[in-house]
Amino acid sequence: MSILEQFRLLHTGWRDLVEIAIVSVAVYRVLLLIHRTRAMQVLAGVMVLAVAYGVAYVLQLPMILYLLTLIFSYGAIALLVVFAPELRAALAQIGRSPVSRFFGGMARSEIADEVGEAVERLSRSGIGAIIAIERDVSLDEYIHSGSEMQAKVSADLLATIFTPYSPLHDGAVIVRGDMIVGAGCILPLSQAALIDRSLGTRHRAALGLSEDTDALVIVVSEETAAISVAANGRLLRDVSATRVREVVAGGSLRHASDAPRADINA
Repeated sequence: MSILEQFRLLHTGWRDLVEIAIVSVAVYRVLLLIHRTRAMQVLAGVMVLAVAYGVAYVLQLPMILYLLTLIFSYGAIALLVVFAPELRAALAQIGRSPVSRFFGGMARSEIADEVGEAVERLSRSGIGAIIAIERDVSLDEYIHSGSEMQAKVSADLLATIFTPYSPLHDGAVIVRGDMIVGAGCILPLSQAALIDRSLGTRHRAALGLSEDTDALVIVVSEETAAISVAANGRLLRDVSATRVREVVAGGSLRHASDAPRADINA
């Protein structure tokens, strides 16, 4: 019986479609968890070894097959030991379901109001700031680069953190749900060529994080007091505090009233 005939004998039911959908979502969530982490590099290495094993099997290379079999036999145990912290973080991330976030914390509009008020105050005072709001992709690796904390989002706290000469004013604040989970955090700098020389390190960091993750990053310039928003590798400049509230509450970064000249693609 040919492969084509075997496929014709398959009868796909609604249970099969449900299973495919569940597995697809699970695989997608796992990839989000390991994106830009050491686990992603290890996964690539495992795939290379798997390809090498297949080639050795086809070419009948017994010594290479034996060595690769040993690696696969003991490698799983070694990975469990090496990546124990990452596994704990992944399980914790899975436990933070959207439903529990919705019922357990502040409404998104309240968070948007607090963040909007904070950046408005900072802009009026000419104080530089960078606030990263986590979405689907975990920002744990960046949180660990600064000081971890657990505090409700509030305009007063955000303004206090970025007060000049305070211990945490130089880095970024990371917001997860309705909690500030990190301050003084170091973000990756974008390597894109920026035409405007007035864009400093904070703007490059905001662009860099938005290129690597789906985070929403808000920047207040220390030199010009202008507010900018970065998302999906795009930086929108000269944004009003009202517009920041809309975007944080779930609005689109692009808006008809935004000037095209302020839109910079990385």
